[in-house]
Amino acid sequence: MSIADAVIDRINELCTIRGITINKLCNISAVPQSTISEFMNGITKSIGIVNLKMLCDGFELSIAEFFNTDVFKNLEQEI
Repeated sequence: MSIADAVIDRINELCTIRGITINKLCNISAVPQSTISEFMNGITKSIGIVNLKMLCDGFELSIAEFFNTDVFKNLEQEI
């Protein structure tokens, strides 16, 4: 699994847990819908650290909490 796929999965997981849509996440985090849509649909492979921090703020999580899962702990290095 790539890190981009892991981030997409984590965003989807957190939306499900919180009962919100991606659109609602965009509204509460102030990340443009187009930015999230392009990333979630694989058009772009990087969400950017500033946008990721804004999403974490929308989820009311720190970046450390966002990445504190077994998936991220066990990711292979990408070359």
